[in-house]
Amino acid sequence: MSVVSLQNLKIEFDGRMLFENVSFDVNEGDFVGLIGANGTGKTTIFKTIRGEVEPTEGGAFVSKFTKVGYLEQHACSGSMRSVYDEALSIFEPLMAMEIDMERIARDIDSHIGNRDELIEKQSSMQEAFQDAGGLTYKSRTRAALIGLGFSEKDFSLTCDKLSGGQRSKLSMCKLLLSNSDLLLLDEPTNHLDISGTEWLEGFLSTFKGTIIVISHDRYFLDKVTNKTVEIANKKSYCVKGNYSTYLKFKEERLESERRNYENQMDEIRRIEGIIEQQRRFGRERNFITAESKRKMLEKKKAELVVPEQSLAKMRIKFSPECETGNDVLIVKGLSKSFGEKELFRNGEIEVFKDDRVFILGSNGCGKTTLLRILTRQMSADDGKFAFGANVKTGYFDQSLESLHGGKTVINEIWDEHRLFTETKVRNYLSLFLFRGDDVFKSVDTLSGGEKAKLCLLKLMLSGANVLLLDEPTNHLDIPSREVLEAALADFEGTIICVSHDRYFINKLSTKIYRIKTDGFEKFDGDYNDYAGIALAEAKEKPQKQAAKVNSYKLRKERESEINRLSGKIKRGEAEIDRLDKEIAQANETLSTPEVSADYAQIMEYTKKIDELTEAQLALMEEWEQWNSRLSELQEEL
Repeated sequence: MSVVSLQNLKIEFDGRMLFENVSFDVNEGDFVGLIGANGTGKTTIFKTIRGEVEPTEGGAFVSKFTKVGYLEQHACSGSMRSVYDEALSIFEPLMAMEIDMERIARDIDSHIGNRDELIEKQSSMQEAFQDAGGLTYKSRTRAALIGLGFSEKDFSLTCDKLSGGQRSKLSMCKLLLSNSDLLLLDEPTNHLDISGTEWLEGFLSTFKGTIIVISHDRYFLDKVTNKTVEIANKKSYCVKGNYSTYLKFKEERLESERRNYENQMDEIRRIEGIIEQQRRFGRERNFITAESKRKMLEKKKAELVVPEQSLAKMRIKFSPECETGNDVLIVKGLSKSFGEKELFRNGEIEVFKDDRVFILGSNGCGKTTLLRILTRQMSADDGKFAFGANVKTGYFDQSLESLHGGKTVINEIWDEHRLFTETKVRNYLSLFLFRGDDVFKSVDTLSGGEKAKLCLLKLMLSGANVLLLDEPTNHLDIPSREVLEAALADFEGTIICVSHDRYFINKLSTKIYRIKTDGFEKFDGDYNDYAGIALAEAKEKPQKQAAKVNSYKLRKERESEINRLSGKIKRGEAEIDRLDKEIAQANETLSTPEVSADYAQIMEYTKKIDELTEAQLALMEEWEQWNSRLSELQEEL
């Protein structure tokens, strides 16, 4: 069954056509990856589906039975509400009903208006409120926030104090509570570290509805999607399969288009030759033949399909001014804390010539801090590091702070390279897609992607032979990421990089260091190697611990724990049933005319039902954990 259907969609803004003839269907259960370069119109398609943008032609048709949930790119940005209030905002219709019910109760108490009509209206609203989940929405909100990693202390934090990852999780919480059938996710992995992205992948894998996701995270797209739609050259291309499947299809499609075009051009040239030959003969029947062939030629030209034109891409080449020695960087006993918060201690790293080293770890573990220590922007609390002979470092800062506000694009480069002619500076800028009047734009007005490209140009011109990169792909679309990957693969130097982009890591990595509080853990290979080792270690650890314990004693301990858990489960089930009956009784009492006409009693019973429901939900979570643990123990015996 079709959930969303886009039919011959055309969008124009101020006379500029964004795309046309965009058509594809999204069926129930589809997980669609919507890809394309920045500025091709992906977010506009979301806005069209949601009815925020009126198409120039065609339309986006959503099934009337579908509830749409939207995770925007800049989740919860600008909100000054607390975490709890922001999550509750998904229930604004229910909260509005509560306010109306309170007003009606006050009117009844104050004898304002027709009492019988007010009581009837109150009863009707109370029933609708209960049917919509009004009695449990607060406890469900608390449970969802805690399930997503927010603590009770976090509930009072205002959204402007949250990290990007926390804002993404808060928005995901709102989606979870919305009971939407169709999720529209715009760059959901932005600001998430690898563990956060893997959490999101796990959440989406259990989602029973339909998803359309805009993302530049190719590893994420491969894990999550089963259909891919690319917006390119103002058209759409749809393939069943994930991102890697689509790439193979695209390569085959472009090759087929190229061959067909060459065959058509050969045929056109052959017909043009016949026409020219017949005209040279100059007889009447030759003119008739020439005219016939001319009509055939016009038809062939009208049917000619020109291959898809490649979008303009950056052209990068990192050329080191000199070679380093074999030993590039040695880090010994490095430690860093901020106040009472310890980031890491006893960190040790060895980097050799031509290594591609990636630094991994959760948000806040000190990855960026480590790079700032290595670039001497910050000092370590303890330990030391030393770069080897002939090392010249270049640094890409994810915050893009190396750019100077108030300068134009051309002066940002020219001020650091005064011996360059204007033509030379413009030529370099054109390699990074700053052309014409773009070079006179203020740096302050550039998009995140444009600023990142300007920083990459400065890095390219530095002549560094050791590149220190902090999240270099964050602001780049897929085509730009691919160009950067190719340039770094060809780089005849050493790379030390912090990244959450697993696809990018897989393309380049030769060595990984994971930052932990008590030191840096080393892994050889790419991300898949690292993930495989980490998973194997996680499985092996409890087995190693188990081998150290006397098997007879362990068996007895497990049997004892099984007995305790079985008792807990039975008592828990009895308590859940008791609470269920008490909630049902309270709901029944709440519906009686005596109570429903008394505002004070309504609030008393509503509070009681909330408390009982919250207690029941907490107990059910424990019950599930007990059952899960019981199953594990029974399997181990």
